[in-house]
Amino acid sequence: MTNQAVKSAERVLDLIEAFAVAKRALSISELADRLDVPVSSCHGLVHTLLQRGYLYGLGSRKAVYPTRRLFDAADVIAAHDPLVDRLRGEMERLRDETRETVILGKRQGDAVVYLELLEGPQTIRYTAAVGELKPLHSSAIGKVMLATLDDADLRDHLSQIELARVTENTKVDVAELFDDITRGRAAGVQVTRGENVADVMALAVPVELGGDAIGVAIAGPIHRMSGNEAEVVHYLRAFQERLISRNAA
Repeated sequence: MTNQAVKSAERVLDLIEAFAVAKRALSISELADRLDVPVSSCHGLVHTLLQRGYLYGLGSRKAVYPTRRLFDAADVIAAHDPLVDRLRGEMERLRDETRETVILGKRQGDAVVYLELLEGPQTIRYTAAVGELKPLHSSAIGKVMLATLDDADLRDHLSQIELARVTENTKVDVAELFDDITRGRAAGVQVTRGENVADVMALAVPVELGGDAIGVAIAGPIHRMSGNEAEVVHYLRAFQERLISRNAA
């Protein structure tokens, strides 16, 4: 029963993402093909969403497309995110100070999920999508999350998870990665240099809000970030101090 519920939820999400990829109305047979499910199963899913007002039909083409109801619901949800709402103003300030992309992320299982991302104003910049999952071992925020473990637990955890090589710069040796994370913990800043995206450097710091451990990162092209590393660290630490002062008030 539990597995069936999870499968049904995955199909709904796959259907929504199918429209995002196609960028057009789709017939039930096209949706069934994209979701790799029988047409009969897809028909029931589409019929339910039509009844709830999340899809509308295009009779002449026997196709369907999402209504704004999904967008409006998502917009309201995003506007009241308990973490993002509290940090958006400070994240905007950090983006304006550094002119690079600012990312808010939190651990989710053995990955980091991006909760918010504010792109920098420069033409060449780091970009990603909110909701993306990034590996713990190759992302700056992931290293921040791993650094919350004590040394024994960290070493044990690194030896148990798959350290996939995302780029040629990804640290996949347990001892090397352990040393890198513990150095970052001592410095108060975790760094990746082309370990998650080949030409991107990121620096991240930990933040605690209401008992939740989260990470905030600045990311941009290596050629630009490496020359401004000290300045970026300065702004990240100032960001931390403002949050600490605000939470203590």
